[in-house]
Amino acid sequence: MSKLSGKIAVITGGNSGIGLATAKLFATEGAQVVITGRRKEALDKAVSEIGHNAVGVQGDVAKLADLDNLFSEVKDKFGHIDILFANAGVAELGPIGSISEEHFDKHFDINVKGLLFTVQMALPLLQDGSSIVLNSSVVNTKGMGGFTVYSATKAAVRSFARTWTTELKERKIRVNVVSPGPIETPIYDKMGLPEKQVEEFGASVAGMVPLGRFGQADEIAKAVLFLASSDASYIAGVDLYVDGGMVAV
Repeated sequence: MSKLSGKIAVITGGNSGIGLATAKLFATEGAQVVITGRRKEALDKAVSEIGHNAVGVQGDVAKLADLDNLFSEVKDKFGHIDILFANAGVAELGPIGSISEEHFDKHFDINVKGLLFTVQMALPLLQDGSSIVLNSSVVNTKGMGGFTVYSATKAAVRSFARTWTTELKERKIRVNVVSPGPIETPIYDKMGLPEKQVEEFGASVAGMVPLGRFGQADEIAKAVLFLASSDASYIAGVDLYVDGGMVAV
């Protein structure tokens, strides 16, 4: 039997990168998947790629009205949620000394406020014994220059998992974190840097990874599947680094 047979899974930011790879894997494992994304064209394309087990709901996690619409649609179509992967996020370089208010607000609105209210608004639909997986990053531990605000948002995500594991224990809802290292996803194209600088940045980061390479989105998806499935039934509140040894070594 498939690992997620009959499960209802919601994935924010499921139209590209790690979110899309996870949605495809969840669908292959038998789940009905609901994905979100801000761009309708990309969302429709992702739903087509995932197949008949997918539904797309356009929206921005930083807008509470969009989240309300998301969970209203989930309630109407499926009635409940078994798995929530709070994945949507943004990452842009911003060294201390050059951080703008706009840069700060954008990161905290999406990565912190958006994630928090995604989980809070999903709670009435989450089944007792369900699974929540939060997408953080190795920067919640590593002090990488240029990521002052982004790193702070991902540290907040790690903190949420600890608190929510305690707060939701009576409902036996498991909350865990997956923290990717450098992964080949479209996020690197959205840092606002010239192509050459992106390449140089990528090469320098890859040099910090003991395995000597960027990871692939499907490698993160497999870790999320583990945390979301019954294979991780006795795992709660952990931060699983999928980073080629970047943090551990």
